[in-house]
Amino acid sequence: MVDVEAIYDRGFSLRCDGQYIEAKQVFQEVLRLAPSHLGARWQLALIQCFEGDFDGSLQSFQGLVDQHPTAVDVRYDMAMTQMMLGMVEEACTNFRTILNQQPDHEKARKQLVYCQ
Repeated sequence: MVDVEAIYDRGFSLRCDGQYIEAKQVFQEVLRLAPSHLGARWQLALIQCFEGDFDGSLQSFQGLVDQHPTAVDVRYDMAMTQMMLGMVEEACTNFRTILNQQPDHEKARKQLVYCQ
């Protein structure tokens, strides 16, 4: 039996080590085995951002948030990408949404200093 989470963990380690090409291949394998795997799709959206495909990354994040509106960590990474791109109003809306869902989300709370 294939351990999808072990494969995902290997991809996550590769992504954390900056080995994006290899990580993408591993995450795509995870998605081949488990097409709705949120973590793999989330990591691929992050890699898109890290590689400079900001529009594609935001589109991927938005699709994930639309499908999983309570996935606060995915929404947080989307908001941080928006902040990085100067989309402050959109990012602040997402930080507030996160805090409405999870009031103790410390990272989102810290980002409110940049919001009006």
